Amino acid sequence: MIRKLTMIAAAILFGLMTLKSAMAANGTPDEAKALAHRAAQLITTEGNEKAYAAFDDPAGGFVDRDLYVFVLNMQGVIVAHGANKGLIGKSFIGMKDPEGKLFIQDIITLAQTSGTGWVDYHWPNPVTKKVEGKSSFVEKVGDVVVGVGIYKE
Repeated sequence: MIRKLTMIAAAILFGLMTLKSAMAANGTPDEAKALAHRAAQLITTEGNEKAYAAFDDPAGGFVDRDLYVFVLNMQGVIVAHGANKGLIGKSFIGMKDPEGKLFIQDIITLAQTSGTGWVDYHWPNPVTKKVEGKSSFVEKVGDVVVGVGIYKE
């Protein structure tokens, strides 16, 4: 009887730990990169308008936990944003993160010079609502830059 109760308690504890871990899990660098590639592919195959609508829709398949797609034009204006539609149409070219980094300029420069890569900066996490370290994988597609970032705890 005691053994059976111990087994049940252990199973419940394991289940709760697994659930907590799954709920709190952040996206990985590989997941961010894959999501950015998938977003770039959608822009290429379906066009900007259809792709942006999917990126902006939380149920559109491009938001996963703390991962979401954002798209900037080469002037630093947000044209799609999976976590905050209120940012669409706003210029961030001169925006600095809390540490003074002109990260949008860095993203655009990287896209123009290398086509793809990672940029580090700080940004509010839509899940925790705290400003956290972030690294975004960005990819140039035509005249825009697609990005997906990971938050670093």
